[in-house]
Amino acid sequence: MTKEVVIISGKGGTGKTSLAAAFASLAQDAVLADCDVDAADLHLLMNPRVLRKSDFSGGRLAAIDPHTCVGCGKCVTLCRFDAISLDGPGNDVVGKTYCIDPIACEGCKVCVEFCPAEAITFEPAINGQWFVSETRFGSMVHARLGIAQENSGKLVTLIRKEAKRIAEEQHKHLLIVDGSPGIGCPVIASITGADVVLIVTEPTLSGLHDLERVGQLTRNFGIKTLVCINKADINPQMSDQIIHDAEKQDLTVIGQLPYDDAFTKAQVMKATLMEYTGGEIAEQIKTLWRQIVYAAG
Repeated sequence: MTKEVVIISGKGGTGKTSLAAAFASLAQDAVLADCDVDAADLHLLMNPRVLRKSDFSGGRLAAIDPHTCVGCGKCVTLCRFDAISLDGPGNDVVGKTYCIDPIACEGCKVCVEFCPAEAITFEPAINGQWFVSETRFGSMVHARLGIAQENSGKLVTLIRKEAKRIAEEQHKHLLIVDGSPGIGCPVIASITGADVVLIVTEPTLSGLHDLERVGQLTRNFGIKTLVCINKADINPQMSDQIIHDAEKQDLTVIGQLPYDDAFTKAQVMKATLMEYTGGEIAEQIKTLWRQIVYAAG
């Protein structure tokens, strides 16, 4: 049975993706999934070879047919997102027709329902693409959202579902997920049903508050949750405070990693930390990974 390990954080930049990549290099039997689709960057370290590419549609957008529009302006009156303007080409009835800005349109469908001329279509919108790839550490499922496209969590769910399918098909025992930061829908979609979650935080006031919010989220879902403090030595007092608060939240702090520029240097080399160095930081990450695997069962 495939066990799922999800790495999340309260905000971006805590080192979540770097640790996920390091774990991928340590795991001997894993499939990878990058569910941080709003700012996907695991592929920068994995250098994946794309095997399959598919479009992703997370919703629908309205569009006005300039040949059918009668220029009545009903749609402009009803639109609450200022997405409609009188900038369309003319036809046999009017000199100008209305058109819809696809970026401003929220897909609420009000204009579609109330257009007296039935001139507005409501078609699936292509919000991005998702990929099944091969890396030097095994299969990987990842995605890329289009410019200004929102992530409701549907794409994250799709990626996880496909990654699980591949893991079962290949008889892999581990699924490593680089989850979304924060506490919104993408994060909920990243962690639901996971066997263990690792929260990566940092010794700052915002890190302390973010940990409290993310910890509450994982408790609400009843998921076994572990904590790693990255760059712990830049503010030891705050690290101690985080450990104290984590204990009050019944969260287990399993590691405190020091600040090490090897993380950045490894990224520049498009390598995981384990590939870049075999120093003390690498040994600490190995210890961290052993505890995660044990917790996942």
